[in-house]
Amino acid sequence: MTSRERVMTAVRHQEPDRVPIDFGGMGSTTIMAVAYNRLKKHLGMTGGETRVYDTYQQLAEVEPEILDRFHVDVIRLTHTLGEHPEQWKDWTLADGSAGKVPVDFNPVPDGKGGWVWLDELGQPFRVMHKGAHYFDIIRYPLQDAQSISDILAYQPPRLTDEYLGYLNERAKWLHDNTEWAIMASFEGKFTEAGQNIRGFDTFLMDMAARPDWAEALMDRLLESHLEELPRFAKAVGEYVQIVQLGDDLGTQQGPLISPAMHERMVLPKRKVLYGAIKEQMGLPIFLHSCGGIYELIPQLIEAGVDILNPVQTTARGMDPARLKREFGDKITFWGGGIDTQTVLAFGTPERIREHVRERIRILAPGGGFVFNHIHNVQANVPPENVVAMFDAAYEFGRYPIEGVALTP
Repeated sequence: MTSRERVMTAVRHQEPDRVPIDFGGMGSTTIMAVAYNRLKKHLGMTGGETRVYDTYQQLAEVEPEILDRFHVDVIRLTHTLGEHPEQWKDWTLADGSAGKVPVDFNPVPDGKGGWVWLDELGQPFRVMHKGAHYFDIIRYPLQDAQSISDILAYQPPRLTDEYLGYLNERAKWLHDNTEWAIMASFEGKFTEAGQNIRGFDTFLMDMAARPDWAEALMDRLLESHLEELPRFAKAVGEYVQIVQLGDDLGTQQGPLISPAMHERMVLPKRKVLYGAIKEQMGLPIFLHSCGGIYELIPQLIEAGVDILNPVQTTARGMDPARLKREFGDKITFWGGGIDTQTVLAFGTPERIREHVRERIRILAPGGGFVFNHIHNVQANVPPENVVAMFDAAYEFGRYPIEGVALTP
């Protein structure tokens, strides 16, 4: 069974030969560059380059040698534009190790040992403080909006013809020359986009106190998504297997908004967009949403979500046995394979091995499961723990799998 066949069999809620494995298939299933360098050293890899394709989260592009080593079945389509060395430049990571970043990434020192990222107008909008590993957003495009007219005038970014041409060429090459399942990312955000445009707290206050503002912005986003979708579908739809969207809806303690608010303000927009994706591309929809979103899962299924990630099992309501019991025949769980907050970061390889085995026994029977750590491997994760995790997933993921009782 090829990787592509394996993934799509699992997504159809059938049992493939083994549980599919993802490492780097999208921007929340990969690894921070600092941890990636340590992993390469641990594995004895001396060649290649550590390319920081996501400079905001400082994420590394997982190289084919590591994908093969860990029996990975998924590849991310939307790599940073360009594969040529001249489009990358040297960068020193937070721990002093070497990496590469895109040539147009030009933060400036803040004079305190950190970095400031400037927007196209030369205004600071992200910062990385000394000792930090991420860039934090400090300025939002519509944070100072004074009226709903300002909201209605907002112009979301557009996909350029150059970028779509690149996606088309890369998607065709991956389809014709590899056996990986190909994941294509489409913007498709509503609530998370609103937070990134207005500010995290401001947009949530809009939803509660100025719903016409929030609705206007989400309607503008929907309009933009529907305009971009046919161009995106034409570029990649013939070659990819999964359409990936993201829209964080949860915290450690539960949903960011109530199910009633989501049903009233957001669900109708999801139905329109997700329905259009299904109609124009005919592909399963993968939604990334962090946090405790148990109460929202029925609405996401109703909207057309086929695959849920990262399955944050440490958040309220996200017990994996409960999720599998209640929703396992309706949605594929892509993640939940290991508790990254405690076990992956601080456990022993032996503890990790048993933890992964237990998660597979819960989530894998009947298909509908792709193994992945919950969100990205963080900078503090020891490389031997990463190896133990993926080796256990490969060892224990062979079907048939003896499941565990899922009764309440």
